[in-house]
Amino acid sequence: MKDMTRGSDPGPVVVGIDGSRQARRAALWAADEAVRRGVSLHLVHATDTDGREAFLSESDVVRISAGGRELLDDTAAVVAERRRGLPVTTELSHSAPAVSLHAAVPGDGVLVVGHRGLGGFNALLLGSVGLKVAAGADTAVIVVRGDADAAAETNTVLVAVRDEHDLICARHAARTAAARKSTLRILHVWNVLQSVGNAATMLDGMDEMAQGRMGSVTAVADLIRDEFPELTVHVDAESSMSVAAVLIEASHHADLLVMGGRRSPGYIGATLGHVTHTLVHHAHCPVELVPRLGLRHGSVS
Repeated sequence: MKDMTRGSDPGPVVVGIDGSRQARRAALWAADEAVRRGVSLHLVHATDTDGREAFLSESDVVRISAGGRELLDDTAAVVAERRRGLPVTTELSHSAPAVSLHAAVPGDGVLVVGHRGLGGFNALLLGSVGLKVAAGADTAVIVVRGDADAAAETNTVLVAVRDEHDLICARHAARTAAARKSTLRILHVWNVLQSVGNAATMLDGMDEMAQGRMGSVTAVADLIRDEFPELTVHVDAESSMSVAAVLIEASHHADLLVMGGRRSPGYIGATLGHVTHTLVHHAHCPVELVPRLGLRHGSVS
């Protein structure tokens, strides 16, 4: 994972655009987020002409590149009109979209994608490029979900914390909440079925297990309060048979959901864990995935 240390300065907000309505909305959301974070905005469009070189004529490449440059310029103009004074740069890449976006964002930056791209048949689902970007990134990725233009702000950043290993994720969420002048809500969801499995003899120890889990989450909250004394921090815990269902419901009441972007190798490259995959498809607000140090492979979430 690229450097995301506590003392590093925030990097730019990088957003991928492809001409789709969702990508345009993601670009405008990213512009607002760049202003909140006090950083620049970098627009990236990937033509993927390098990967299709054998099937394209030279005139095709020139035409596609010109169209990409026009899209970048038009989007930059719209952003400039909405957010005057925001530093905006553009990049036209001839590589594949996911590769281009991964290469464009520094370790201290954040990458933004829309929840659908061109050619999508279902507006509820994350497109294939978005999935590749989210699954393969070693920096923070934000998937712009929900009706971000119409939704009323809740002034709440929600972060899902499972245990002490999510401190980096919680710290990242705290920085974001502080930049937004929002409240930070730390939510721990205990999956009872996953914890006890089918072993009925473990039921007697459930209270002890719950206390132990809550102790870890409280410790994370205490560290966040020490590091961000100006930040209002709330801690909640819920038990459920579905972690994803609880987080989806909670996302109704948040401007941003931050969670560990747990990934596993898979047969065809990195894939998102079950809970992460569900949230980037069905959350009611934008979802930010923060890579989890040391537990990237083999995780179940």
